[in-house]
Parts: sequence; structure tokens; C-alpha cells
Amino acid sequence: MLPLTPPGGSLITLIGAPGSGKSTFAAHYPDSWRVCLDTYRRLATDSEADQTGTGVAAQIQDLLVDARLNRGLITLVDSTNLAVPVRAGLVARARYWQRPALAVLFDVPLDIAQTQNRARSRVVPEHVVRDLHQQLPTPELLETEGFAAVHRVSDLALPARS
Repeated sequence: MLPLTPPGGSLITLIGAPGSGKSTFAAHYPDSWRVCLDTYRRLATDSEADQTGTGVAAQIQDLLVDARLNRGLITLVDSTNLAVPVRAGLVARARYWQRPALAVLFDVPLDIAQTQNRARSRVVPEHVVRDLHQQLPTPELLETEGFAAVHRVSDLALPARS
């Protein structure tokens, strides 16, 4: 059973700090659904952490989001998505293609995100995790931004990963 069963053609935007479980959540879904800024940054620069590749990685992500939404395919955006302009761009893309935009808010406590971050292969500096965690929007804000539905990860039943 999937933690969230989205309507066909949906844009699912994962929103949360590094280490909050976004990629683990995304792994419950078909790999073809997932667009991931870290992956495209690594392909452009040989390093997921190389922030100089973010611009080109974002262009690749946008192209893939448009290609999938145009075809009515479910698209899951796996990146922090904490900046308001980034979320606005995703909601605008969903509207353009007349697809529902869903948000999954990773409202995990900071100490859990930091613990999980330390266990990852690519550890983000703790001060960065803390700063990004402070940018978490409220569900109410996400609704005003145009998301058709907002789900808190703390409310979703997450199956064990096989």
C-alpha cells in the first residue's frame, strides 16, 4: 500500500529539510515518477553537493516536469522545495497542464532530520539543515499558494520499505 494514492496526472511536491525522509518516501513509488534536483546536479557536475550546478539541474527538472505533466503522468518532485518561488513555479506548471498539484509536507522535528541526515551518504552541514528546517511552510500557507491538497507526512501511514 502506498502512503498516498494520487489522482492520475498529479504533480506531487515533496517539501522538507534535508534528512526529513523525502527520498525514502519517494522510493515507495515507481522510479519513473521521480524528478530529483540532486540527481541532475550530479549529472551536470559529478557531485550532488555542487551548488554551482543547481541552475542547469533546475532547467532539466523543469523540462522533465513539463514532459510528464503534458502526458498526464504522475510526477513526484523530490527536492527541498522550501523557497516560495520554487513552489510557485511548480504550481504554475501544474495549472498550465491542468493537473492537480499536491504537497507533501515533511513536518518532522529538527532533531530527527539531523539524525537522519548524519546517517546519509551525503551529509548536509547541520547549520544548513537547521536553517532550511526553519523555512518549513505551514499547511495553510501551502493551500494559499495553490496546492489542491496538502498532506503532512506525519499523518500518512508509511509502509516498510522492502
